[in-house]
Amino acid sequence: MSVSAPTAASDKAPSQFAWLARRFIRNRAALFGLVIVGLFVILAVFAPLIAPFDPIKTNWSMIRKAPSALHWFGTDELGRDVLSRVIYGARASLMAGVVSVLIAFTIGVPIGIVSGYIGGIFDTVVMRIIDAFLAIPFLIMAIALAAFLGPSLTNAMIAIGISSAPIFARLARGQTLVIKVEEYIEAAYSLGVRPMTILVKYIFVNAFPPLLVQSTLAIATAIIAEAALAFLGLGQQPPDASWGSMLNAGRSSLSLAPWMSIYPGIAIFLTVLGFNLLGDGLHDALDPKD
Repeated sequence: MSVSAPTAASDKAPSQFAWLARRFIRNRAALFGLVIVGLFVILAVFAPLIAPFDPIKTNWSMIRKAPSALHWFGTDELGRDVLSRVIYGARASLMAGVVSVLIAFTIGVPIGIVSGYIGGIFDTVVMRIIDAFLAIPFLIMAIALAAFLGPSLTNAMIAIGISSAPIFARLARGQTLVIKVEEYIEAAYSLGVRPMTILVKYIFVNAFPPLLVQSTLAIATAIIAEAALAFLGLGQQPPDASWGSMLNAGRSSLSLAPWMSIYPGIAIFLTVLGFNLLGDGLHDALDPKD
């Protein structure tokens, strides 16, 4: 997917944005995804104001209590309020999703654009290396890197970001191969525009829409990966709240206290669904073929 050359006047930018917004708003599924994502972002940002209890404070007299008027989502194996931990867990999951994708974007996109732009033997060598990384299952690579770096949320984000970078490199390279043969690129060459300017102002700008869509979808994948790493003890460390670690803690009490796993599982499902719907909506809005 590519867009036209960035030759429109600056005063047309607001109208173009309004046109894209109208296309996005017409997609009800995308709006639903935006609402879900917005809700979890609000929960994460204002967690201290929204959470009814301290998420790490234990209460030995309230261990594995069923949902009630006092504890809407019940309590866990240490008497902590599950609702409060789900709310604070949104911070870890959203941070992991966004930061991991930023790392992957920062690493993968420049490699892909430069490789596609230069071409030749350099492109062949770089793409074979990328293919080698893509041959390794994403989650396996993330687990291996997280285990090597050590268990923490920061290391989990780094591991997920590095594991996701080859996907962005491949997409950026494909977009570059399409864009660099456009007539306006040849016109820029004839006018003596510097290669770095062409890379940034023309190729990157026109390749950004599909990269933005991929970033949105990659956030959903990163959230699942962070939950998996936390489930294995390689992500957010106790007593801090994480949806993955909550699932791990609740798996031994599914018959006695199923709410310990149900609610963090629902939170993961809704967040991933929201980002996927948002990504599909952005794709439809930014696709010039529609």
